[in-house]
Amino acid sequence: MSKKIIWITIISCLLIGGTVYATSIYKNVTTTLETIHEPEIRKVSNLRETEVELIEKEPISVLLLGVDERDADVGRSDTIIVLTVNPSLASIKVLSIPRDTYTEIIGLDKMDKLNHAYAFGGIDMALHSVENLIDIPIDYVVQVNMESFLKIVDSVGGVTVENSTAFEENGYLFEDGPIHLDGDMALSYVRMRMNDPLGDFGRQERQKQVLLAILKEGASFNSLLNYKDLLTTLAENIRTNMTFDQMMDIQKGYKDALTNVESITLTNGSGKRINNIWYYVPEEEELNEVTMHLKEHLELE
Repeated sequence: MSKKIIWITIISCLLIGGTVYATSIYKNVTTTLETIHEPEIRKVSNLRETEVELIEKEPISVLLLGVDERDADVGRSDTIIVLTVNPSLASIKVLSIPRDTYTEIIGLDKMDKLNHAYAFGGIDMALHSVENLIDIPIDYVVQVNMESFLKIVDSVGGVTVENSTAFEENGYLFEDGPIHLDGDMALSYVRMRMNDPLGDFGRQERQKQVLLAILKEGASFNSLLNYKDLLTTLAENIRTNMTFDQMMDIQKGYKDALTNVESITLTNGSGKRINNIWYYVPEEEELNEVTMHLKEHLELE
């Protein structure tokens, strides 16, 4: 469940696409983005009357699913992150949803762990179940095979993050303060949980740190030196309902929001055993507050 952060590299690809739009790289970028596009994923949320107008810079939401695929198993979405992006405010809200969240699985009419939705019904069921949980329209979804995490981080030349607590994991010593991570180090950095006083919530914060760091590195010129490796990794490990044109519109009109990012977490819930299985049960009041916060950011309230 560690390599969770790579989904965001799809956005890095958007930034690369905009930067090299008029160069010979353009053809390779377009081919890659056409490969990762999944047209059968629904285009418009039932919670919206019409599709968002990217040209008009309307606020959007993106669901990022980090999927742990296993042999003879479709896998589970062990990382679930929702981004809302408001270009007028030049801001992004980043919500991490605990994978063990007890919620309704839309399409099965049953309660279960949220990360099981992907195993039961793929991207579509995961998308609808997340949307039902937080009660906001999800405009775009990006599903990433977490096995690509190491390659993505290395393809952008590594990432730099601000570590708040020194710890050791898999032979690496992570000092507090700014640290630079290659792919293998980044994997260990986001994996650590047992020695984190915040447990899984601490890991979620590290995931978001690396996510944002990849975004920034992916938009830099240096990343273009390894663009072929990056595009190959993207084509093999990422799927999305965004079209090429939508990606280009987001790159042009929404990238300034990266300068103002707010992290949101669900922390007031409690662990509970139901039929001898452990679940994270969100606190209703906190969940409602998060929903209102995201709706305001999407200009729905």
